[in-house]
Amino acid sequence: MYETSDIRKGLKVKMDGYPWIVVDFQFVKPGKGTAFTRCRLKNLKTGSVLERTFKTGEKLDEANIEEHHAQYLYTDGEQYHFMDQESYEQITIQKNAMGGSENFLMENMEVAILFYENAPMNVELPTFIEAEIVYSEPGKKGDTATGATKQATLNTGATVLVPLFINQGDFIKVDTRDGQYVERVKK
Repeated sequence: MYETSDIRKGLKVKMDGYPWIVVDFQFVKPGKGTAFTRCRLKNLKTGSVLERTFKTGEKLDEANIEEHHAQYLYTDGEQYHFMDQESYEQITIQKNAMGGSENFLMENMEVAILFYENAPMNVELPTFIEAEIVYSEPGKKGDTATGATKQATLNTGATVLVPLFINQGDFIKVDTRDGQYVERVKK
């Protein structure tokens, strides 16, 4: 059992029979009334996101989630195949359970697979990846407005916004949580 004071990003709880993970939270102490915690939660089974408010002192059930480290092998379009790093068993996950993380998967990438009641629920990628730009419009000379961006396609298939000075063939670091460009990487 968790209390509202235990709430933090990444906390896994069980509500309404489903496993949820805390995506974001904010502790609010109004001038009048009791304090509360406002949370954004993501359903690990369906991928839906919900906002919920918990009063101070409320109890939350702990979700019995196991984490297995695995290596990405391949996809056949609708299913993604991984190999458990300890048991060497193959784990198959449906595309709809990937929650968008499939856009950043790279061959042989090590990931964490979350299991709930012995069934794979979600894939957690490394926070940052380094990927190559396979397509990007060239930046135009004189087009140097502060913070200007353009779209670029990575070798993983994802499309991200990058600064104008990034070109095709460059390697960049990307945050897999939100798909944001972080920096250019020398290779």
